[in-house]
Amino acid sequence: MKLSPLGDRVLIKVQESDTKSAGGIIIPQTAQEKTQTGVVVAIGTDTDVIKVKKNDKVMYDKYAGTQVKIDGAEHLIVKMSDILAVIE
Repeated sequence: MKLSPLGDRVLIKVQESDTKSAGGIIIPQTAQEKTQTGVVVAIGTDTDVIKVKKNDKVMYDKYAGTQVKIDGAEHLIVKMSDILAVIE
């Protein structure tokens, strides 16, 4: 499935969180904190507002966006204003 965001929206592929702690303890799915980083997959049509590009690793607001599942992988559609930083 191909999804193209509109306006100032960005499609982000959510990075999976670690299932083990640094000490080797397995963290159950229910206790894992929601990840706030991902990779930009597609950008919307308002290129004047959007300051990220495809394949940028970004950090976004914790409760931002709309979750969608594309080909079994978790994605988010977020507004550009919900993206906090580009991770280099």
